[in-house]
Amino acid sequence: MTRKFMGAYRASKDPLALFRSNQAFVGSPAYEVYVSGCEELEYHLENNPLQIKGQKRISVESFQSVQIALERGLSVQALSLEKGMIVLTTAVSGGPFIGLLGTVWGVMETFSGIAMAASASLTAMATGVAGALIATVVGLFVAIPAMFAYNLMITAIRGITQELDNYNSEVATDFEHKYVDNRALADEIADALRSLEDPRRQKGAV
Repeated sequence: MTRKFMGAYRASKDPLALFRSNQAFVGSPAYEVYVSGCEELEYHLENNPLQIKGQKRISVESFQSVQIALERGLSVQALSLEKGMIVLTTAVSGGPFIGLLGTVWGVMETFSGIAMAASASLTAMATGVAGALIATVVGLFVAIPAMFAYNLMITAIRGITQELDNYNSEVATDFEHKYVDNRALADEIADALRSLEDPRRQKGAV
């Protein structure tokens, strides 16, 4: 779904086109980051606009709020991707302890069997040793697949997070080029003076 969204986004000329057309890409982390930034950008275009040559723009200060919204959306998606990792982490860390517990328990059972039989025979030790080995196998059976799954998942999550970080920079740059007032200070002063002179000229003409 993320590839589909990225293709649609890059095919549009206006970075707000997908948002304004209400196109949804459910399940795409990049889309959720995009929506976070678009909502903040639209808010400032409606409430704090600058009219530059007949087009709406926002100030650099307002754009900082848009960047914060994008970063917040990125953090939310990163946490969402990692929230299921606790199960695998617990399995990897806890599996060996299951085996250790079984070993200790098996040794206790072995000594108990020897004491009851009053001899160190194979029959007396078999129950305890078997229990220890079974618990060890169970622990390894849990820990080994969990370790492989954890390594695969963490690698995939890091890749997705890096892609989101790259996209965050891309969409922020697109927003800035299209909707942020990046005029030099001299140009801003000149435009302000012109806006003051125009009403005076109109009054003089009347």
